[in-house]
Amino acid sequence: MSDRSHNRKPGSRIDQGMATRRAVLGDAHVDKASRSATGIDQDFQTLIVEGAWGTVWSDNTITRRERSMLTIALLAALGHQEELAMHLRASRNTGTSLEDIREALLHVAIYAGVPAANTAFKIAKTVFEDSDPDSPSNT
Repeated sequence: MSDRSHNRKPGSRIDQGMATRRAVLGDAHVDKASRSATGIDQDFQTLIVEGAWGTVWSDNTITRRERSMLTIALLAALGHQEELAMHLRASRNTGTSLEDIREALLHVAIYAGVPAANTAFKIAKTVFEDSDPDSPSNT
């Protein structure tokens, strides 16, 4: 098992996770999620901040662009449409181009099935309908 700690940025997982989450998803999304947390999902929100954002997304082994492409492909393959749309919007903050997203979704078509990719392409078209054809950074 590899030691990921050498690739993690300094600071607590909560602090680093919140900083990374804000950098990727944006302050508005994180503020809304934080405000809407209640007793039933507060521990879940902490788990997401520590695990997903403070450990996985904060690791420097691969870039945020690469992580974004992996996340988009996995969410599309698993049919998690709301999370897919969120990460497609967030791709503007990770350096992920529309070409990168097209390639990730083509992989989904081959390895997870055409219906999953078809749905993901529809979601991407909706998310990026007003953007420059070469970059999601204008959405």
